Amino acid sequence: MLKFDKYTLFARLVPAIIAVAPAIALTWAVMTSGAELKLVHGIAGTALAVLLWAFADATRRRGKAIEPSLIEGMGGLPSITMLRHRDPTFDAATKTRMLAFLAAKVSSAAPTLEQEEQDPNTADAFYKQAGDWLRENTRNKKKFDILFHENISYGYRRNLYALKWPALALNVMIVVGCVVQYVYHWPASTELGLLPVFVIAILHACYLLAYSTRAAVTEAARTYARQLLLSFESPHLQKNEKKEPAVAPRTRRKRALTDGKPIEAEKQE
Repeated sequence: MLKFDKYTLFARLVPAIIAVAPAIALTWAVMTSGAELKLVHGIAGTALAVLLWAFADATRRRGKAIEPSLIEGMGGLPSITMLRHRDPTFDAATKTRMLAFLAAKVSSAAPTLEQEEQDPNTADAFYKQAGDWLRENTRNKKKFDILFHENISYGYRRNLYALKWPALALNVMIVVGCVVQYVYHWPASTELGLLPVFVIAILHACYLLAYSTRAAVTEAARTYARQLLLSFESPHLQKNEKKEPAVAPRTRRKRALTDGKPIEAEKQE
């Protein structure tokens, strides 16, 4: 059995399955029409399960391919734009603490409002470095559970949006095929029971058109970026790294007074 981690399962594999859901329904209807499941059906089902990993990888690559255009449409990576002084996502006090914390972590001075206006590229370079530091130091899924799930939400929406138009094209072909089979009984002369497939394809197309949108991806991206930046206040990152001053070893006289023994007695021992 193939095993997927939580992110791969929900952010990559689930969008792929949703995208081809009508095709899966059609395959199942054809395989089970007028006959009991046979060995060949089991083999076909096993082959489909093996292809799940390929589906997940293809979905990731498709999502990565459209990501630059999504970022450009948002005016830049949200974790960068939200750190800019002119961005109103965070109040001034929170942003001041945030920039001071990140500046200390990346060993570089945070740009002021004037510096950001004079040289926005240099300022964005600092913000990108700060965001990269946060991403690398918040990878623990247990300690940063909320952030991890927001990342899954973004990955799911991005990847499903990346598959939207290929999935809709597949829906059109399946609907046309169902109509041809129902009216002309071609390519199979027997009844295949394709009405559920037809209904699934229509509902599937409605879902993609209504909910898989650029706006939905942008919302998830900004929610994730906001949670990422707010993680600077997490106790896991705010741990006091200062070590307690080492306690000087007690002198013989102090040890003797503390233990209630005369120094001579200590010598004898």
